[in-house]
Amino acid sequence: MIPAASGRLEKLRIQAFTTPDYSGAAAQEFAAYVNPSEITLGYEVEYDAAQGSGTTNSRMEFKKIKPGDLTLTFFIDGTGANGQPADVQAEVEKFQTVTGYNGDIHRPNYLKVVWGTLQVKRCVLKSASIAYKLFRPDGVPLRAVISATFTDNSDDQTRVAIAQDQSPDLTHRRIVKAGDRLPAMCQKIYGDPRLYLRVAAANGLDDFRRLEPGSEIYFPPLEK
Repeated sequence: MIPAASGRLEKLRIQAFTTPDYSGAAAQEFAAYVNPSEITLGYEVEYDAAQGSGTTNSRMEFKKIKPGDLTLTFFIDGTGANGQPADVQAEVEKFQTVTGYNGDIHRPNYLKVVWGTLQVKRCVLKSASIAYKLFRPDGVPLRAVISATFTDNSDDQTRVAIAQDQSPDLTHRRIVKAGDRLPAMCQKIYGDPRLYLRVAAANGLDDFRRLEPGSEIYFPPLEK
């Protein structure tokens, strides 16, 4: 484990939130006993395979990018071999409480995974497995390995902001800023400034030359 630049050892943390927009302070937190030695990020792109009858290949039409996965493995040791013996069962239960079902919101918690310079990941628990590796004679577990996979989760406002879809065959809404001109906005969205009259008509604008800052303009799907 490599200490942070400040000289302190930063622990990977999983923070639990009860609101989908992650507002307010974290309700609970789980800190890794030993930081993971490996983090796996997985992404999957989904296509529709358009293949005509009698052909030998297919045209892959983009459909969507599925939420990405983050896979981590947590090691918990209760023998003291690492210098700080942990209560293995208590740590496992804390992980389950933070990442699992929350009866107050009737669903699993909304999570953030935070560690060093790793981009904060908003996610939910997708799957987890717990392997107990060593036991005392009375059956108390002394070591455990938690393997967990988290999947991306964003509220609608954040998701749209991240995607920033610019395709002209999609509906767009823009907030007017000082200096905005409708032809220039049409150029950016449709690639054709001449469509400003059709946009003005769709918004019921009598004077498209004077857009009010702070107002919202609707850009419908248009064909050139």
